[in-house]
Amino acid sequence: MNNLIEPQTDRLLLRQWRDEDRTPFAELNADPQVMEYFPAILDRAASDAAVDRLSAHIAEHGWGFWAVERRQDRKFIGFVGLQHAPPELPFSPCVEIGWRLASSYWGRGYASEAANTTLCVVFEELRLREVVSFTALQNIRSQRVMQRLGMREDPQIFEHPRVPADSPLRSHCLYRLNSAEWWDRAAPS
Repeated sequence: MNNLIEPQTDRLLLRQWRDEDRTPFAELNADPQVMEYFPAILDRAASDAAVDRLSAHIAEHGWGFWAVERRQDRKFIGFVGLQHAPPELPFSPCVEIGWRLASSYWGRGYASEAANTTLCVVFEELRLREVVSFTALQNIRSQRVMQRLGMREDPQIFEHPRVPADSPLRSHCLYRLNSAEWWDRAAPS
């Protein structure tokens, strides 16, 4: 096991998954509003399997898609973090930054806040050269988070190979942020 990284902000703790996260995560994954830009909602078994995969990734690498907890009340609100992008994507190998929060926590800046601290991990601790993010073209909310993070849209539109060919969600946009862009943005003005 690598050293476990658990970033935090004034309002949020990004941490390893716990058994008590399974029920609220399953509720989040069964919410049609949260899963609007995914091919399908997840049943409890699929959601629990995702927790197992995400937890194992963090245990192996020290980082991953962390469970996000509000510090004020210890509530689980979703996940934010990093993972190795699927190898079949046209721009792999790379590391992806991503998020999925319960809809009751949208509009409070939590995704941007947690993603910004994740970018600190990417460039200051892991010293990666680049991070990417991608989503269905229709997912404007996530694209706005990517833009707030200082990511730039890549002109490449791609067909996500894990989304059914007949799905309107198959076409995806790609955003990138490299270390030079990060350090330029992070430098005091």
